This record gives sequence, structure tokens and C-alpha cells, in this order.
Amino acid sequence: MTDDDDSEYFCRICGYGDGSAFWEDGWPTSVICDCCGTESGVGDMGEPGSWDGLSGIRNYRGYWVGNGAQWHSSRKPKDWDLLEQLSHIPPQWR
Repeated sequence: MTDDDDSEYFCRICGYGDGSAFWEDGWPTSVICDCCGTESGVGDMGEPGSWDGLSGIRNYRGYWVGNGAQWHSSRKPKDWDLLEQLSHIPPQWR
């Protein structure tokens, strides 16, 4: 997890992170987010600065939040805070 690599350790949709890389060196790892259920490289595609990619990611995020931000797995922390988690979304995907 260095600052000079092109890896992302937080979900582009919901900001969840457990230390797994969702993207490594610009490539999706096919990790499925325990929180929102998005598979990296499937529901979170886009180029930073590209409206098409960012629009799709924002639409999916809005759909997920609008439907109650339900967890995909049973690993939901007892003290889970949606707004805190959303703050971890990489800046280029907000």
C-alpha cells in the first residue's frame, strides 16, 4: 500500500475497505465488496475525469444508498457509520 502505486484499497461505490486491493496498478482484481456487493471491474468501471465512468459510479452509489445501503455480506460492523465509510471513497470517484 504505497502512495506511488496505482492501487485502490477502498470500494469506489461505497468506500468500504478491509485491506484488500480492489484495483492493482490500474487493473481490477475482481474482489466483491462485502458492503455494497460491487465486483471491481464490473460495477465500478471508469476513467478518472471521464464523465461517463463517474456518472455510472455515482448512479450505482445513489441506487445503493437510496435503497437503504444494505450490506451484501453478514460482516457488517456493529458500530458501522455510513457517512464515515463514504468518506473513504477515493477522491477521483466521488
